[in-house]
Amino acid sequence: MKLSTYFYAGLFGLVLFVGNPVFAQGNGHGKGHDKHHEDDDDRDDHYYKHHEKEIRNWYSENEDHLPPGLAKKDHLPPGLEKQLIRKGTLPPGLQKKVYPCPVELERQLPPPPPETRHVLVGGNIVLLNRNTNVVVDIFSF
Repeated sequence: MKLSTYFYAGLFGLVLFVGNPVFAQGNGHGKGHDKHHEDDDDRDDHYYKHHEKEIRNWYSENEDHLPPGLAKKDHLPPGLEKQLIRKGTLPPGLQKKVYPCPVELERQLPPPPPETRHVLVGGNIVLLNRNTNVVVDIFSF
């Protein structure tokens, strides 16, 4: 009787120890989840956070005649969309889809930090490092 009690207690402990990840709710950032906002808890380091109002105002005023890179037809297919991530390097397939930011929108934003520029990529405004092609920040519509 004691042996079976120890056996079941050990089995129960093993299930709790090993099975714990099985019952987790998954609050992490797996592939494809929350791709533009990897570090939302410390969102203060995002450049566009403080300029969302200006960007949205410009977009609503120009919705009828959007430039290449922001027009509805310019949205990226899912495979390329997954490659556009903050703090990631812009892959060659997306480098071909980069458009300059409209001058009117540039005027409403503060100057980009040194060695960066505002560009349009598949319906997103992207703050891109000129030298390394690293995506510093993304604003999606």
